[in-house]
Amino acid sequence: MISNAPKFVVPLLTGLTILLVQSSGCERSVPKPGVKEVQVPYSSIKPSVTICIGGTADWVLVTDSAVWVASTKPYDIVRIDPATNKIVARVSISDDACSGLAFGFNSVWVPVCGRKPALVRIDAMKNTISSVLPIPPAGEEGGIAASDDSVWMVTDKNGTLVRVDPSTNGVRDRIHIPPGSFNPVFSDGMVWISGIESNVVTAVDASSGKVLASVPVGSKPRFLTAGAGSIWTLNQGDGTVSRVDEKGRQVTTIQVGIPGTGGDIAFGADSIWSSVFEVPLTRIDAKTNRVVKQWIGEGGDSLRIGFGSVWITDYKKGLLSRIPMEQVQ
Repeated sequence: MISNAPKFVVPLLTGLTILLVQSSGCERSVPKPGVKEVQVPYSSIKPSVTICIGGTADWVLVTDSAVWVASTKPYDIVRIDPATNKIVARVSISDDACSGLAFGFNSVWVPVCGRKPALVRIDAMKNTISSVLPIPPAGEEGGIAASDDSVWMVTDKNGTLVRVDPSTNGVRDRIHIPPGSFNPVFSDGMVWISGIESNVVTAVDASSGKVLASVPVGSKPRFLTAGAGSIWTLNQGDGTVSRVDEKGRQVTTIQVGIPGTGGDIAFGADSIWSSVFEVPLTRIDAKTNRVVKQWIGEGGDSLRIGFGSVWITDYKKGLLSRIPMEQVQ
């Protein structure tokens, strides 16, 4: 995913973050060899619909009834009805949505960077801002997650993981994790946070807030997802994907060939899906850990799976495409 804030170079290694920024204009040119034997042109995919989001399009979020995307020019959080493929609401925010989107407690949670960094809470029933919390994200290309009773976000480069109580909108706890960790995901009672500066993912008990373990993974892990009993990290330093078994914490390294800044990773349809510039879509079979197909060309950056489709942005053109799953089998 790319951010529109100060465009410091983010090696596409930050797959979801070296806290370098995924930026459309300044990304470092890193060769992406990919997996040649399974590559096909991205232009061979025919989306069922492509929607203009704004000057840029980033941070896709799929809920039970909607698809949400962040835009710049204007700074909006855009709601799309998957039944009609139409934009049904635009919620204006003060600045760049810089560190992901999360859904929980009937709300969309939006970390905002800029002159007044904050955490914005959007009422998903009314499509309006219900609160602006004075809790700043750590910076560009971070993330946010919702567990059963809390919202989790890293607020500085020193490794301060904040736990927000959605009933009060106040900080319930501050937990120290390895410095340079920025991107959380919640799965099966645990919050996992990728550490782009320490090359680990850290497991935190979502009930007690206790740090349980830090597991070494590939180089510069940023974006991550959960599925098939594992945590998967997109490693911006070496272009691999690391699979961490949630129970035994064994690590499997998958060669994907997509180093560099920006990008995204998601789980769905028994597969792991990644997106980076120049290689907009890669599918990994979660049963075999093999890259089964890789689409190359222009486009890509952020994606999620839902409603029988891959929802993927073209960050630079400000577009969101809906790709039926049968097109990418």
